[in-house]
Amino acid sequence: MNKQAAIVVVSGRVQGVGFRYYTKQKACELGVFGYVKNNPDGSVTIEAEAELEQLVEFVLWCQKGPQWARVTDFKITDTMPVGYILFEIR
Repeated sequence: MNKQAAIVVVSGRVQGVGFRYYTKQKACELGVFGYVKNNPDGSVTIEAEAELEQLVEFVLWCQKGPQWARVTDFKITDTMPVGYILFEIR
């Protein structure tokens, strides 16, 4: 197992549109672990870890989000995996 990890911050219309719920759904579908949370500035932070292929697919999904979301800014930072065992909404 060669887990990779990333911190993703998305901005735009990403709160109040089910972004966290659908992010968790997509993470569980792909076997991605970590969390998603709303930020006070209206953005959403996602910390995710998985095998590289799953992580790449998940990050690509996060760039768009669910159909009601409008992602206008997207930042990704590589980080070290911490060993999450589930994906949660915080």
